[in-house]
Amino acid sequence: MSTQRRRRIAALLKLSGAPEVDVSAVECAFVHESASSEGAGPSNERLEFFGDAILGFLTSRWLWQHYPAAGEGELSRRRASIVSGEACAQSARRLDLGEIVRLGVGMQHAGGAANTSVLADAFEAYLGALYLATDVERVARFLETHHFAHADHPEAGAGDAKTALQEFAHARFAAAPIYFERAEGPPHDRRFTSQVRIADEIVGEGIGASKKAAQQSAAAMALAYLRNRHPEPEPPESPPPSPPPSSSPSSTEGRVIALRPSRHRPSPQTKAP
Repeated sequence: MSTQRRRRIAALLKLSGAPEVDVSAVECAFVHESASSEGAGPSNERLEFFGDAILGFLTSRWLWQHYPAAGEGELSRRRASIVSGEACAQSARRLDLGEIVRLGVGMQHAGGAANTSVLADAFEAYLGALYLATDVERVARFLETHHFAHADHPEAGAGDAKTALQEFAHARFAAAPIYFERAEGPPHDRRFTSQVRIADEIVGEGIGASKKAAQQSAAAMALAYLRNRHPEPEPPESPPPSPPPSSSPSSTEGRVIALRPSRHRPSPQTKAP
């Protein structure tokens, strides 16, 4: 391992609140499969699998503590946003993990150090290695400072366009949206185009830096189009308000009984002889 790379990993450990951990204990978290196949040692795939589970657990625990009034749906949507590959890759970029990860020659020349999938895997693998070298609470504090604070967006709990489109399509057409994607550009700068269809009709198209982002964009366009074509029915008009109850002593159980003067005078009483 080069001196510069060792210093970068040591700085990362210090930032993680684990300066006492030896660099060699976590170095394997940054060995991509392409480098492993060229003799760089075991890849980080097993650690990425383990770190993914740790991230899911600690995210769920953090959300449970920070959103005590949130229901299952909101908590699930927030967790999905926080553990997504894009969110993990963004944290990896903030931590400069692209400068640490080891890549094979071909992947390196293709710009793999900026690849979303490579960075997200390295981030999760580091979580697994950090847990094995320290403890779960140290990983939790690291995530709270360097991931949750950036990845938990206020609008995440409101749901996403794909979920909303699925609910709309099921309610209106008894059908599910189907997405079709195509990718263009080099591996380090992919652009995805997604089309969404409902019952063989293309209802939306979107573009994004990842397949998920493109699908979200397509779903948002489809929602706007379908809601314009199939507006929600107007709610029925409310009946006019009932008159206020009368204060007349003749009211009985809330019903007002109108008293009218008698049209006939009462017959005079016959006196007894």
